[in-house]
Amino acid sequence: MEGQTEQSHEATTLLYSNETTLTTTGENLCNSLKCYMVLTEREKKGIGVICFLAGPVTFLENVLVLGVIAFSATLRRRPTYLFISSLALADTFASCFFTISFLDFHLYNRDDGPNMFLFKLGGVTMAFTGSVGSLLLTALDRYLCIYQASNYKVLLTRTRAFLAILFLWCLTILISFLPLIGWRCPTLLDPPCSRIFPYIDRHYLACWTGLQFAVLFLITVAYFLILWKANRHVTAMGGSKLGRQSFKGQAKIRMDIHLARTFGIIFLILAVCWLPVLSFMLVDVSVTLTNKQQRMFAFCSTLCLVNSSVNPLLYALRCRDLRRELLALLGCCKAWRERVLENDFGLSRRNKDQTPDQSNQETVSESVDRQL
Repeated sequence: MEGQTEQSHEATTLLYSNETTLTTTGENLCNSLKCYMVLTEREKKGIGVICFLAGPVTFLENVLVLGVIAFSATLRRRPTYLFISSLALADTFASCFFTISFLDFHLYNRDDGPNMFLFKLGGVTMAFTGSVGSLLLTALDRYLCIYQASNYKVLLTRTRAFLAILFLWCLTILISFLPLIGWRCPTLLDPPCSRIFPYIDRHYLACWTGLQFAVLFLITVAYFLILWKANRHVTAMGGSKLGRQSFKGQAKIRMDIHLARTFGIIFLILAVCWLPVLSFMLVDVSVTLTNKQQRMFAFCSTLCLVNSSVNPLLYALRCRDLRRELLALLGCCKAWRERVLENDFGLSRRNKDQTPDQSNQETVSESVDRQL
């Protein structure tokens, strides 16, 4: 009994000395990945619920968008939907890589080696970098459509859009896997390593964070210029048109207000989902984060997954042409199902009667053709 008491006292003393060292020296030395696994059991349950709900929903939404664009020859020829498909592909990767690696690390506390961990982190970085980059391509596409309306089809061809997407993904893959290639923290887990990403050098984190801020700034500028151009156009039309054409002007004004609301939603979602995460990363570059701040960052990082689940609703399914193709695809699936059921019904009826009627079969075939 006395031995157990002394052993417990030594463990308490050691724990206190470690905590004192972490708080007084200001260096927060870390010897294992346990320093990054800071979530409590309650917090693990909350994050698990978010990931298990948002992950599958994000995956299904984006796969649906990719399927509609892939099955529609009309949409595949338009650069706008090539950019949307790039965004959907990146968000599909995010739903897989982020959910698996995040739960693997924070919930199940899997202690992988440096190379395996950086490979998983590279997949997550690739997904979110590609998502934000695709948002920039979508914003630039809309900018060209407004400011170069007469030359839009000449400036942005399908080939150029494909090359832009290819360049984006090549650059994204290179940037994302730089830590795996060699740009990692020289001291493994001790400073100057990041306190929110193991094995990540703070200089790399600063570069990636600055790049994301620059991309988000360009997206904001592009949409602001689009809204400014639309507002000027509406003002000019409203002042020069009278009589019957004033109704068209009012319709344009309503469209302008609708455009402002749409861009307002885009800005709000980008700010809510990305600014907290990027702010923590920026602080981590210069200041050593506490355990409480690490836990806050873990919750804020799930907002990036939420952003990937919102993107299909905000950029893809709001497009009228894509909704029309989706309804047509669903109609074809419904007609095919009815045809299969009708054939099965005709086969069972023939087996039951044992005297098939050719005229009835032709009538069934004609009715299915009319449904198609």
